[in-house]
Amino acid sequence: MDPLSVFSPETRDWFENAFKAPTPAQTLGWPAIASGKHTLIQAPTGSGKTLAAFLYGIDRLHHEPGQGLRLLYVSPLKALNYDIERNLRGPLAGLKSELRIAVRTGDTPQRERAEMLRHPPDILITTPESLFLLLTSRARENLKGVRTLILDEVHAVAGTKRGAHLALSVERLQRLTDEPFQRIGLSATQRPLEEIGRFVSGAREIELVDAGTAKELDLRVVVPVEDMREPGAQDTMSEGSQQSIWPSIYPEILRLVEEHRSTIVFVNNRRLAERLALRLNELAEKEIARAHHGSIAREQRVEIEELLKAGEIPCLVATSSLELGIDMGAVGLVIQVESPKSVARGLQRIGRAGHELGAVSKGRIFPKFRADLLESAVVVKRMLEGQIEETIIPRNPLDVLAQQIVAIAADEEISVDDLHELVRAAYPFADLSRAQLENVLDMLAGR
Repeated sequence: MDPLSVFSPETRDWFENAFKAPTPAQTLGWPAIASGKHTLIQAPTGSGKTLAAFLYGIDRLHHEPGQGLRLLYVSPLKALNYDIERNLRGPLAGLKSELRIAVRTGDTPQRERAEMLRHPPDILITTPESLFLLLTSRARENLKGVRTLILDEVHAVAGTKRGAHLALSVERLQRLTDEPFQRIGLSATQRPLEEIGRFVSGAREIELVDAGTAKELDLRVVVPVEDMREPGAQDTMSEGSQQSIWPSIYPEILRLVEEHRSTIVFVNNRRLAERLALRLNELAEKEIARAHHGSIAREQRVEIEELLKAGEIPCLVATSSLELGIDMGAVGLVIQVESPKSVARGLQRIGRAGHELGAVSKGRIFPKFRADLLESAVVVKRMLEGQIEETIIPRNPLDVLAQQIVAIAADEEISVDDLHELVRAAYPFADLSRAQLENVLDMLAGR
């Protein structure tokens, strides 16, 4: 079947003029989405998943702008949301579409929130936390017309309490809407795929689309000292120590940055991001690096991302704030300081380099002490073999349940039977017993 046959002639023309051919994620994903079934698309970084999810929805809404919010997109990262909004301008401009898009996160100014209440956009891009707040706010009424829900970067939340919280918000949204909506999940390669599918659909029937081709990786663990027993003997965080490995790491990172047009250096905390950017600039005797993390104001984050994309700053030192599907353009190299701690996270971060389909992702990992070297070696070996850890979805996190129950009760009266049914529809709470629910209600009621 021709995957483009599901679109209107205008959308098809726009796509054929803009791209050579559909990617595997699009070829397999569009027929599944067009069937109306819940769909999970699993594919590596840079494989066109987001357009696979959005284009069919845009095509359907294109001729009916201004009819209220019908397509809701949820991603766990604020920075990714602004990136998605920017990337959607291409198809909307190409189709001369009047569809309106809005972004609603913790960064959204009050003026824009008020405007969204008065004039709901056709497409809303938001985060799990903002969706939770929208469900208990005046904007709740605007959610009743949602027909399609896109859950992006599902792998980043499915194995956490944040994911359990999101799953409950999705079931609350389902209870609110006039008719059932289609769920489209997007995920990087995960195991087992069926479990991620159940998370997205709430164990309802779902079409699983596996477009997970392994990316070609150029990986190396870099040890910039002769003998790691020396620097590993004392605290490696304090640079004043004779044993610190840092004086050996800085020049090596600087050399790699200078050899590539653009580099992202991932570190595991914000303090280190700031410090490493500062040291690289001191060594280079000019500004070559900027720090990027969640505490930086939105305007600054966007400015820093644009500088890297435009090739005006060679290096960003980032925490996990940049590891999800942000399109950073032509990043030549990813450096990871310390082990990335998991194979999935390592693939996600290194995948920022060579973000196009078929491009080689180049990564260098700098361990800081001997145990870290051992862990880095194992993670790199498993990354090359594609041996990703299994995702374990948390079962019945009662603190998450308590928070959601308070929000539900603030909104409407609901019987305990209906509440139990609503909660169990979310996959992480599928086996919640009536006794567990009543215990949580007793605790909340102050008994």
